[in-house]
Amino acid sequence: MANVSIKGTSYVLVHAPDLLIHNGSNQTGAREVADLSNKDDPNTAFLAAIPSKLRSYEDVVNYPPNQVYIGNMKPSDLEALSEPWYENQKKANALGVFGEILGEKEFYCLMKHADVFDLVMLSKNFVTEAKGLVEAHPIMKNQGIVLGDGFEEAEIKKLVDAHQAEGLYYGDVLLGCVKQAHATDENLSAHTMLENLATKASGILAAWHMARQEGIDMASIDYIIECSEEAAGDVNQRGGGNIAKAVGEKSGCVNATGSDIRGFCAAPVHSIVHAAALVESGIFDTVLVVSGGSVPKLGMNSKDHVKKDLPILEDVIGGFAVVVGKNDGKNPVINTSVIGKHNISSGSSPQAVMSVLVYDPLNANNIKLTDVEKYSPELQNHEITAPAGAGNVPEANVKMIAALAVMKGQLDKPSINDFVKQRGVVGFAPTQGHIPSGVPFLGHARLDMLEGKLKNTMIIGKGSLFLGRLTNLFDGMSFLVEANDGTMQSATSSATDEATMKKIVADAMRSLAASILEK
Repeated sequence: MANVSIKGTSYVLVHAPDLLIHNGSNQTGAREVADLSNKDDPNTAFLAAIPSKLRSYEDVVNYPPNQVYIGNMKPSDLEALSEPWYENQKKANALGVFGEILGEKEFYCLMKHADVFDLVMLSKNFVTEAKGLVEAHPIMKNQGIVLGDGFEEAEIKKLVDAHQAEGLYYGDVLLGCVKQAHATDENLSAHTMLENLATKASGILAAWHMARQEGIDMASIDYIIECSEEAAGDVNQRGGGNIAKAVGEKSGCVNATGSDIRGFCAAPVHSIVHAAALVESGIFDTVLVVSGGSVPKLGMNSKDHVKKDLPILEDVIGGFAVVVGKNDGKNPVINTSVIGKHNISSGSSPQAVMSVLVYDPLNANNIKLTDVEKYSPELQNHEITAPAGAGNVPEANVKMIAALAVMKGQLDKPSINDFVKQRGVVGFAPTQGHIPSGVPFLGHARLDMLEGKLKNTMIIGKGSLFLGRLTNLFDGMSFLVEANDGTMQSATSSATDEATMKKIVADAMRSLAASILEK
């Protein structure tokens, strides 16, 4: 039995329609090239159509995939619902088993709390309301959030109009802004600082929920790994970090250090493997893997949604946290013998990628593809990706695994569809880049394993390194999670083993010394 347990998971979403309009990369790009005086200009028409395609907070809370993400529904529940899911939803709770769906105004309060350089300015009118929102929130009310007295709206608007700040809007109302942190450094521009503060704030929220629902003392965390897609730094060290310690500072992780891991969409899986290695090696006892979400990814496929008269479904920022610790004899374990990795020489064809990430590590441990009960590859919600031409990504991945099983003689070809249905996971995660990459299923898998309903699952993360324009390589990593069989290495047995090893080494040294003297 492996010596590494998954001791907790949390998942949060933030409804952010106004950040989508003003700060999503797709919308920002369209605004830069649009001829706003020409209503027939495609970008102008697209921008004008966005407000009518935005969902309300209630619709976002009631949306079934979002309910799966925060744990109030299971992925399998989506299979029983008629599609489109956005037209078949019922009233639901914003607070979930794994976390919550936070409103945009509350998130602005959280961004203010995350800010330690006085970059976030909230208007006096909003601060009055905001204090009530904080007091009404089950977690935020106990975090010592200080909002200040606020600023005059005219002062905030002046900074926004001068492009020295990014506005924080709620509809047509300017509630505040995020100021630039430097006059000339693009890495500290208002645009970048808003993105990084949003990532930090959503990561803090995920960490808070971890502590609340799992009863984990955040002071017990030794090390933090942050794995979002944002880069914190200045002109001299772009992407230098450290968002991990920034999140830990506001999350009660007073005894932790940490660092950031970046790997595009595969970063969460890389990070959990790193965490498992740190724990199994004995370097650290408890590691928190945490990630906030991505403002640029808001509305990433919105042009296609608008074109096809659909609601814009990419209107939430995601976040998650996973605590990895020593095997406690109860929680699911990471089998560190079964780690898949995409080598530089692996190739980038779908078959090659799945072979090295799935078949090779399983085969090396005498595990058949049909021995894994659930595969959790990229879990993008297909209602978002299909209109943009990407199809059903999770289903396509599991079909490739099934095809591999047929090729290796472990599955009959007629059984492919059954394999996909039984061993695949329905996609439910927002397209936040790194957020869908396998890890959202960990919460559900952990609960099922604790209840004896699931034996194992393989978590698969894949990434596109070519997006950085430094290499054409693909990337990916995977790991196997197994239900705990109740056995664990005790401190007594560890001490005994250590004493035994010392005796063996000492005897060997005496024997070697004796043989040398005889010569």
